[in-house]
Amino acid sequence: MATLKEIANEAGVSLATVSRVLNDDPTLSVKEETKRRIFEIAEKLEYKGGTNSRKAPQKQKLHFMAIYNYRQDIEVNDPYYLSIRHGIETQCERLGIQLTNSYEGNISKKVKHVDGILLIGRMEEAKLADVTALSSNIVYVDYTDYQNNFDCVDIDLARISKEVINFFTEQGFDRIGYIGGQDDASKPDIREQAFSEYGMLKGVVSNKDIYRGDFTSSSGYKLAKQMLEGDHPNALFIASDSIAIGVLRAIHEKGLSIPGDITLISVNDIPTAKFTFPSLSTFRIHSELMGSQGVNLLQERSRDGRSIPIRVYVPSELKLRDTTVQETL
Repeated sequence: MATLKEIANEAGVSLATVSRVLNDDPTLSVKEETKRRIFEIAEKLEYKGGTNSRKAPQKQKLHFMAIYNYRQDIEVNDPYYLSIRHGIETQCERLGIQLTNSYEGNISKKVKHVDGILLIGRMEEAKLADVTALSSNIVYVDYTDYQNNFDCVDIDLARISKEVINFFTEQGFDRIGYIGGQDDASKPDIREQAFSEYGMLKGVVSNKDIYRGDFTSSSGYKLAKQMLEGDHPNALFIASDSIAIGVLRAIHEKGLSIPGDITLISVNDIPTAKFTFPSLSTFRIHSELMGSQGVNLLQERSRDGRSIPIRVYVPSELKLRDTTVQETL
């Protein structure tokens, strides 16, 4: 039968600490993770205490909340967001984690305690105080927060923007346009910002060729019609496939050919991207993986009590299809 000394040696604490933890001493001040480790070792070594000892507690099921900082109907129009949620829900189910979903940046009033919170998309600063009051264990998905001590799972959209410009300039284009959206009215989307800065540095981008609306097909259609009314670039970077679908329609209505008159690349590689006419050249974003990795980080931080934030960038890859000219070998 195991002794208190054996438990203390394996746990790396004093004999007195082990005794007081196993006897549930209310005056003892020790970290919860230390208590948990002592109970787990005692159970593993099959320690049989006296009448005052208590059994190691059963591991409680973790409870996470996913707060989506957009309306739920956005998922209907853009499978990118639906895929993130699917990754979160699938991984929580796989790990036996209870999950509560909430939309438009709202915290469910019914929830009084959670072990961690997933923030999908950027949350307004005014609402962050309420979130951190509920739990300090927070992971951002689809956004990188450089100000707070949160883990983040994101895509390097700035790198994608630069890759698009390099691709077009290598094909000989000297004027490249941009059609995108904006989540935060106070600043441009990171795709637009990187595209503008890098493109101007390369001498192929100007402000007159940058069009901004929201991340919907209707916005893409409206902006493309506006662009096509005058002199326009023949190479376009579109911020998302959903926007690109509207852009394609506007170009077709104008009677222009793709990629003969206009060539374009978008982002996300949603399931319908390969079935548009012509099929979209686009960057594949592994959005479901972003969701599942967010859950993994949240579970690991909850388990280990890690305080140093981790930032994960999920890789992307360019899928060349019929909206770009393919080089012949």
